[in-house]
Amino acid sequence: MPVRRAWGAALAVLMLLAGCRTVPVARPPSVPWPVPWPLHRAQLQERNHFELRGRVAVAAGDQGFNARLRWVQDGARSQVALAGPLGAGGLEVTADGGTLEVVTASGTRMQSDAARTELASRLGFDPPIASLRYWILGVPDPAAPAAETLDEAQQRLRSLEQDGWHIDYPGYVAVGGEWLPARLTLQRADVRVRLLVDGWQS
Repeated sequence: MPVRRAWGAALAVLMLLAGCRTVPVARPPSVPWPVPWPLHRAQLQERNHFELRGRVAVAAGDQGFNARLRWVQDGARSQVALAGPLGAGGLEVTADGGTLEVVTASGTRMQSDAARTELASRLGFDPPIASLRYWILGVPDPAAPAAETLDEAQQRLRSLEQDGWHIDYPGYVAVGGEWLPARLTLQRADVRVRLLVDGWQS
């Protein structure tokens, strides 16, 4: 009887060990499993609500500046606040695809063509705000053709070419179980924009 019990106990241990080998090892919650790129891209392109805080460095021709950035996306409305030199001070920009409004640090409010002229004058270039709301999420603007270079292992963008702009994504951060850009660089002709993300809310 003792021998039979010993064999039974050994068999139970072997079965338990064999079962354990079939259980997948869970990743830490801060490191998401790669989602297939077509699905991940579609999910991010449909995202209409998020907030980003960070820092931006712009070099445009012989102009250049550093500023703090806050971007709030609320549906189709993009609200962008830049705090820094920018000539006389910061700017607040609101765009919804059909209208553009700029408010200067002194409280001057401009819309449409006047707003675009003021924004280009302060920044040194005409920013593609309609596309930027997608690029900062790490996806192309669905409204225009794009050339993508992927990190195949993680199923996310390494770089993007769209509307004459080249965007590099050298760093990502895990946010709520998915990868979002932590750093990106945008270039076109003599314009170079570097964005360092300090925090995401989505």
